[in-house]
Amino acid sequence: MSPNERPPTLDPIAVERWHRMAPGVTPWLHAEVAQRMLDRLQWIKLQPAVWAHWGAVRGGLQVHAALLKQYAGSQSFVIESSERRKALAREALVPPWWKKMGRRWFGGGSVTHFAPPVPGSVDMLWANMALHEAADPQALLGMWHRLLAVDGFVMFSSLGPDTAREVRDLYEALGWPPAGHQLTDMHDWGDMLVQTGFAEPVMDMERITLTYETPARLLQELTELGRNFHPQRFGALRGRQWKAKLEQLISERLPRGPDGRLSLTFEVIYGHALKARPKVKMSALSAVSVEDMRRMLQDPRGSSGKA
Repeated sequence: MSPNERPPTLDPIAVERWHRMAPGVTPWLHAEVAQRMLDRLQWIKLQPAVWAHWGAVRGGLQVHAALLKQYAGSQSFVIESSERRKALAREALVPPWWKKMGRRWFGGGSVTHFAPPVPGSVDMLWANMALHEAADPQALLGMWHRLLAVDGFVMFSSLGPDTAREVRDLYEALGWPPAGHQLTDMHDWGDMLVQTGFAEPVMDMERITLTYETPARLLQELTELGRNFHPQRFGALRGRQWKAKLEQLISERLPRGPDGRLSLTFEVIYGHALKARPKVKMSALSAVSVEDMRRMLQDPRGSSGKA
């Protein structure tokens, strides 16, 4: 699969609109996946002195608090794509002044910064459920790579191709436009990480089945999680009649569990990868950037910690 053909197939204008209008809350599934990511940190030996949370409001403010405790004393940053969500994150994470004074008097506690971190300074970049909503995921990976310090690591999750396959199959059977944009599988994410300059990518995947009492609640869950960014999606708004028909079809055709509740599959991909020391192939005449030269000269024996 060539880079031009690689999913996701996204309408960038629809993606940009969603990032502006997405609710300033963490969906239940995002919070659950964030907790599962947190469990995976037990296998990471590196203890970051500086870490950044990409998209904390949608990715999980509760897990941010847990990370503050786990890396007490470390510097933390929140990076949001809109001023509205940055304000929501600040409101949720910045303690009142009297709590700040208590920290100064009695010690302990970490402070979260909301200005962008210096490129090359971050030891861990945490990004929960963000990649599958990027119109240019390779560019986003490149941004993360630039933020990370040498031997730092990225820890991320994403929805995979089997997500909502029951609804996708229903749309296809009815001859309707695609129910959702194409999602990237974990092998392609691994390839993209290597192409971006990351090393030792580790990927794994699991399928989570959620059940719903009614078609309306199922559709509400999907609406909370995101939007259909496929360029060939329905081109106009549909009315109540169409929605009632969709709910009826979901009730009739989607699988049900032993308890009679509707079932919907979510494929969740987890990954982490290191930012390796730059390797420059020397010739009779070679050009090396100042930034790369600094990285190559720093700690030539390598870091003792490893992800």
